[in-house]
Amino acid sequence: MNEDFIRVTYRIECAGSIEAMAAKIASDQSTGTFTELPGETDAVRKRCAARVETIAPLCDTETPGFPDNEGKGPYHRADVTIAYPLEAIGTDIAALMTIAIGGVFAARGLSGIRVMDIDLPQAWSCHPGPQFGIAGSRRLMGVESGPMIASIIKPSLGLTPEDTAAVVKTLCEAGVDFIKDDEKMMNPGYAPLTARVDAIMPVIKAHAERTGKQVMYAFGISSADPDTMMENHDYVVKNGGNAAVVNINSIGHGGMSFLRKRSALCLHAHRNGWDILTRHPALGMEFRAYQKIWRLLGVDQFQINGIRAKYWEPDESFVKSFHDVMTPIFSKDDRPLPVVCSGQWGGQAVETYERTGRTLDLMYLGGGGIHGHPGGPAAGVRAIRQAWEAAASGQSLEAYAASHPDLAASLEKWG
Repeated sequence: MNEDFIRVTYRIECAGSIEAMAAKIASDQSTGTFTELPGETDAVRKRCAARVETIAPLCDTETPGFPDNEGKGPYHRADVTIAYPLEAIGTDIAALMTIAIGGVFAARGLSGIRVMDIDLPQAWSCHPGPQFGIAGSRRLMGVESGPMIASIIKPSLGLTPEDTAAVVKTLCEAGVDFIKDDEKMMNPGYAPLTARVDAIMPVIKAHAERTGKQVMYAFGISSADPDTMMENHDYVVKNGGNAAVVNINSIGHGGMSFLRKRSALCLHAHRNGWDILTRHPALGMEFRAYQKIWRLLGVDQFQINGIRAKYWEPDESFVKSFHDVMTPIFSKDDRPLPVVCSGQWGGQAVETYERTGRTLDLMYLGGGGIHGHPGGPAAGVRAIRQAWEAAASGQSLEAYAASHPDLAASLEKWG
């Protein structure tokens, strides 16, 4: 494949000719405009014009999420790949988002357009990618094999720093590998970040001194002001922390780039706001395309929901997201740790294991599924570990629960 082009695949719907629409997008987003121009010479086009490479027509059954537009006339759908010259975009993410993503949604005559994938040439390997990724996350948590069992502070809002530290102590004693601030927890007046760090890190350190295991705690450091975000980062590092929750859509590509270049922390990405881009099936962006940019920018751990999640996302979307983040862009080292989350309690472990390729390279994040266990958080953690033991050994949850009462209790409550 020619390495001099960036290829973007769009799912397009329009009432007119797909071929004409694809050609219009390629022209409008590169050298052309609404009329002929004397400056658009053959030499200019050869150097910088985008070109339509493939058009794959789709029938309605292949695009069930697109509105059927019944009674509104004939509509045509296709997956269209447009190649943009690397010379015209370079390796700048802002240029890519402006030229190949943002502008296409403004084209007149479209009734639907969705960015399905972005194929980037080797020149884009210049971006730093994950600093820690899967292997580094395992090393920092001291988990050599198996899934990394994680939890989140609940309630997600309202606890004082002292209350939060008490929950952290309980979770550490329960045997989790990782704890995180909720994405909504950044720097509220009742529990400022510095006060949370001051209350939580002594608990983490005391547990490490007593047991030899330092539980990874990810503090919410996000801010729209990069300088403030780095102050938050530096305070966590100074006090012995090794991870941070980053609300990637809220801080933006520039904020993430700024942070990654200076970061000593393992960066746990929360994608809240992605739903704005993807929930309408005829508009927006597939996770496959979206996640590549954030991975290149340096995400170490990526939340992607899970089987039977508490939110809107279908199981099939989660499965695709999992395989997307586990597929190398340029090398296996640019893969972040997939974080399976959202309403997970262990009952989804077997299906998750089977549908994600029977891998244990994942973080399994339980909030209510740990805190809400009838036997308490320690029993909740044990139940989730038992569920993953069942999955890895090829047993059903019900069969394994017969000799594991913590798992049996969770099945009775949530199964």
